[in-house]
Amino acid sequence: MKTVAALVLAASMTSARAAAEQVNPIGKVLELISGLQAKVIGEGETSQKVYESFSEWCEESNKNLAFDIKTAKSEVQDLKAVISEETARVDSLTTKAEDLAGQISTDEADLKASTYIRESESKAFEAEKVELVDIIDTLSRAIGILEKHASAALLQADGATSLVEALHVMVQASGFSASDAQRLTSLVQQSQDAEGDNEGAPSASVYKGHSGGIVEVLQDLLDKAQVSLKNAQNKETSNLFAFEKLKQSIEDEIAYGKKELAEAKAGIAAASEKKATATGELEVTSKDLADDVKELGDLHENCMTTAQTFEAEVKSRAEELKALAEAKKVITENTGGAESLSYGLSQQAFLQLSSGTGLAHFEAVRFVRDLGKRQSAPALTQLANRMATEMRAGGASADIFAKVKGLIADMIERLEKEADADAKHKAYCDKELAYADQKKADRVTEIEKLSTAIDEMSARSAQLKEEIATLEKELATIATEQATMDKIRAAENEAYVKNKADMEQGIKGIQMALKVLTEYYASDKEHSAAEGAGQGIIGLLEVIESDFQKGLSDMTGAEESAQAEHEQLTKDNEIATATKTQDAKYKTKESKDLDKATAEAESDRVGVQTELEAVEKYLAKLHEQCDETAPTYEELVSRRSAEIAGLKQALQILEGEAALVQQRSRHLTLHGVRRHLA
Repeated sequence: MKTVAALVLAASMTSARAAAEQVNPIGKVLELISGLQAKVIGEGETSQKVYESFSEWCEESNKNLAFDIKTAKSEVQDLKAVISEETARVDSLTTKAEDLAGQISTDEADLKASTYIRESESKAFEAEKVELVDIIDTLSRAIGILEKHASAALLQADGATSLVEALHVMVQASGFSASDAQRLTSLVQQSQDAEGDNEGAPSASVYKGHSGGIVEVLQDLLDKAQVSLKNAQNKETSNLFAFEKLKQSIEDEIAYGKKELAEAKAGIAAASEKKATATGELEVTSKDLADDVKELGDLHENCMTTAQTFEAEVKSRAEELKALAEAKKVITENTGGAESLSYGLSQQAFLQLSSGTGLAHFEAVRFVRDLGKRQSAPALTQLANRMATEMRAGGASADIFAKVKGLIADMIERLEKEADADAKHKAYCDKELAYADQKKADRVTEIEKLSTAIDEMSARSAQLKEEIATLEKELATIATEQATMDKIRAAENEAYVKNKADMEQGIKGIQMALKVLTEYYASDKEHSAAEGAGQGIIGLLEVIESDFQKGLSDMTGAEESAQAEHEQLTKDNEIATATKTQDAKYKTKESKDLDKATAEAESDRVGVQTELEAVEKYLAKLHEQCDETAPTYEELVSRRSAEIAGLKQALQILEGEAALVQQRSRHLTLHGVRRHLA
């Protein structure tokens, strides 16, 4: 019997030791499921962070590419406008250069022709002058000699049948050289032929005792030669003055044309260079624009593919977590009894409770209750009460310690979930607040940039409009001045035409009077007493004629100078008008482009302002959700960590009490065996 008792006791001790060392398979399964759930959740959180970073990169890259594309399109339009403007400018300047070259060539040909004519006129004048001076010298000497030798010459002239013969006899008697006598006779002969005196010419007897008549004839020839010389000199002076004015005018036009031609060529070179530069930039910008558009398309495709992949992973992960949670729930709800019967300590707990061990003395209950008081946590106090209730309600079939441990484990899990939720909420708030603050700062910066650009473009547009108004005013002034100049020039020309006619008529009248008086005093000797007064009148008339000729020449010179000046000013006004009109055209286009760009920028600013308001609204909502109140997040973390640590310590205490109950249970069992054997 003692041998049997010893064997039973050894078997009982071995069974108790094996039960204490045995691992609960249900708990292990639940632990593995929880671990897998934690792993899946961790992978999801990591994947979420990666996807959020990728989404931010997609958004920022999309924004940057969109801005680059918009900027490139604007640059392409600007470059095309520049190319168009410079092409038109090159064409305009090329046409102008061709016109100027043709005008210069014409002016140079005119100058050459005018110079040739002037040289011809000058040679003719010099020849005429030499001849007239020679004639005047011959006549002057003849008159002097005849007056000196009048008597002897007259005696020898008796029997002459004509004035020419009488003159020929007289000049021979006076000692003239043969050539001078022949020249003088020829001059008188030409004079008679010109005046028609050959017919009915008086005989030589008419001149007897009137040697002064021949002298008068020679004097008349001398006066006419002197008048011709004076007229030739006046005409030469007038022609020279007119030529100098014409030459100066043509040379000025040539110099101005060459200057304009050089400026036009320089403008063509500058415009061609600017056009070439813009064409090169357009090619590069167009290529960059095409690359940006392609990159934006690739970015959209990549981001959409990644988003779809992420959504599929999230969906798969959610389904996996749902399956794990459902399996865990099924195991927990349906295996409690079997677990208690198969792996629990219900029997030992029952023996312990039946042996009179009081619940109030369990250190785990007291520890949890004290922890709830220290942390001011009603939930821990309620947990201690539930632990006590479960222990009181436990019977022989109930695994008291398993239920109590389950309560503590549930509380720990709840606290850990709350801590995890708080941590996620804190991370979410930190991330979203930082992101929202950054978006707000970006929008504010963008609004400031747009506002600055709008102010600059508005100021530039206003300046251009002022310049356009100034140009239009200057154009109106030029038009008014040109109309006034045209009116004044027309009046001056009208006055010149009238005055010229008066002067020409006056000169003609003076010349007629001179002819009448000269012929009268030359032919009528009965009024010889008044000859001196007549000569004075004739001399005065000659002075008047000279004054009239000079006045007409001055008047003509003034008219030509005024006309040339008017034409030059008109040409200058035409050039200024064309330049200012083109300048106003370009400035008007630039002003319209600036107004259009300003409107677009203002529209962009309204859009960004709307985004800013949405961000500010979202930020205010985040502050409502995330701004800390008492207790702070750090205080909550500290308190919850203390509660979790205390509950884990309570589990350790409970494990110790469970072992104590098992020892007591084994002691009671051996005691019963001994009693039974006895």
